[in-house]
Amino acid sequence: MFENYKVFKTMFAGRELTVETGKTCELANGSCWVRYGGSVVMANVTASAKPREGIDFFPLSVDYEERLYAVGKIPGSFMKREGKPSEKAILTSRMVDRPIRPLFPKDMRNDVSVVMTVLAVDPDHSPEIMGMIANSIAISISDIPWNGTIAGVSVGLVDGEIVLNPTLEQRGRNDLNLTVAGTDKKIVMIEAGANQVDEATMMQAILAGQAENEKMVAFIKDIQKQIGKPKFTFESMEVDHDLFDAIDAFASDRVKFALDTNDKNIREERLNPIKNDIHEKFDPDYPEQIAMIDECIYKLQKKIVRNWLYEGKRVDGRGIDEIRPLAAEVGVLPRVHGSGLFTRGQTQVLTVATLGPVSDAQRIDGIDEDVSKRYMHHYNFPSYSVGETKPSRGPGRREIGHGALAERALEPVIPPVEEFPYALRLVSEVLSSNGSTSQGSICGSTLALMDAGVPIKAPVAGISCGLITKPDSDEFMTMVDIQGLEDFFGDMDFKVGGTHKGITAIQVDIKVDGLTPAIIEEALEKTRKARIYILDEIMLKAIPHYRSSVNEFAPKMMQTKIPVDKIREVIGQGGKVIQKISAECEVKIDVNEDGSVFISGVDLEKTKKALQIVETIAHDPEVGAIYKGKVVRLMSFGAFVEIAPGKDGLVHISKLDKDRVEKVEDVVSIGDEIVVKVVEIDKQGRINLSRKDALADIEAKKNAAK
Repeated sequence: MFENYKVFKTMFAGRELTVETGKTCELANGSCWVRYGGSVVMANVTASAKPREGIDFFPLSVDYEERLYAVGKIPGSFMKREGKPSEKAILTSRMVDRPIRPLFPKDMRNDVSVVMTVLAVDPDHSPEIMGMIANSIAISISDIPWNGTIAGVSVGLVDGEIVLNPTLEQRGRNDLNLTVAGTDKKIVMIEAGANQVDEATMMQAILAGQAENEKMVAFIKDIQKQIGKPKFTFESMEVDHDLFDAIDAFASDRVKFALDTNDKNIREERLNPIKNDIHEKFDPDYPEQIAMIDECIYKLQKKIVRNWLYEGKRVDGRGIDEIRPLAAEVGVLPRVHGSGLFTRGQTQVLTVATLGPVSDAQRIDGIDEDVSKRYMHHYNFPSYSVGETKPSRGPGRREIGHGALAERALEPVIPPVEEFPYALRLVSEVLSSNGSTSQGSICGSTLALMDAGVPIKAPVAGISCGLITKPDSDEFMTMVDIQGLEDFFGDMDFKVGGTHKGITAIQVDIKVDGLTPAIIEEALEKTRKARIYILDEIMLKAIPHYRSSVNEFAPKMMQTKIPVDKIREVIGQGGKVIQKISAECEVKIDVNEDGSVFISGVDLEKTKKALQIVETIAHDPEVGAIYKGKVVRLMSFGAFVEIAPGKDGLVHISKLDKDRVEKVEDVVSIGDEIVVKVVEIDKQGRINLSRKDALADIEAKKNAAK
């Protein structure tokens, strides 16, 4: 029945990878299943028969679909089915999109859809990498025009050694989470999160990944040679060269003048009447090609900007490696836990930090091993930031991607929960955008964290590097801190975040057929110098060190570790004990299964009191220890004082005060809080307390301190 069914096998990073085609999804233009270990990913690619009318871009959609059955889970939602894509799925879709998009014909307007579906997951074999390979195979063997083939691989740094496609256990000891995609000649995509890895090591890891990619590309090309379909002919939307030349002659000088400014608003004010004049002149002669006239205007601007860059001239007059004017401020908002404002030219980002109890960590229902995220970073890009008028409709893929990039850059410097028992949320508000807002959000977020008193391991800055290449030549030129126009008309946006010590994140977007090692090395070195300048000359002058304590409006957090067999006593039957402590001390208490206890409250003294109560419950009182307890019962011979829920002791009348006491009521009343010292625990477990001895010890400590 399945006469076209084929199976292909190869070794990938030391383990067998299997490709199956011709058995399923026969109506797709290209389809395959990829098996790697116990993971299975299916890729399908389709294309429309005709171009979409009235557009000036290539309409490509890339979707990575997670299915919870792949890990044996039933969705936790009310509907019990998968809903919108998870952030991880969106980030994977973007990661796969970046390397394949530049390799499609730029003049094609047929809709192309790539869908990768995760069918089974083995944690040791990344389905994200398999999705990238599967989609490359599906497009290669399809009849859709494409200048691929590509492959992708994950590269780790485990115990100082470079490891390809690290296993789950190795990822637990990993200092580098790098994804490299490439053709058989060039690198087409880099994405990385790193624990302050130096540039030389990063370059070694990139080249190691690319070497493995070249083997996989050869394997895919062999599959294409055996079963690939002939590519279909599409209706080219290449601009009319005569029309372009006419518009160039008509408006070139005016467009040059319009572009020659560092102010985005002035540039738009100058360009708008020129665009109107061009349409007024050429629309009557080309009534069927209005969209192509807009394409010619775009290409004219691109030609001018690129020619300037070839000559070493930038539109705002800067030097090739000169950074735009910078400014950094902290504490710009009252009452929030931390805030930082970072400005680079006309790009401006405000980041606000919020600290919360560990229980505020985000719980994730997905196919990953991790079930919660303690540190969260969100990025908002409102329309006013680029001078546009659009309603807000929530975060899109771009916002999610930029937030994740900033999160990845800062995650390596966030202190562990044992040192800083908080959940953290950062929100970056883009106030103005003229290029590289994601890197501005990294800088603003570092400022906000330091302002909030978060003891980060090192400050992080971000910067981007652009690229201009000459057609049919190995010549290239890179430039630091690209603004919007240079990003729009250039060939690369090489974004790097890092500390003085090394890199924490990389994301590379390219518009050409790939990057050579020489380009990557130069970009890494230029971004290293730039980020150190930003750190030393701008950010650390605004705030040299993180605050010595958290903001007064932030919750005060304390933690302890109790024996696991004491958890039940701390919580109490039906939660009565923990609820009583929370109500009396005005705190929130979270108890983990391993005995970790986190206590948060606005009042520091009440938080300390709650901590003492928990520790008293979990650990039997010791003779000589001093507690603050509540008087719960009065007798003629003394007062019973509760030092923790369910634990009280007797303060004999002779131990109530320094002087002789005639009546218990003369010194204490029910509900009073007093300090007491444990002076004896008898064989029956009864606790004898002394207020007299506690007061004497406290006074002695005060005198010693003088």
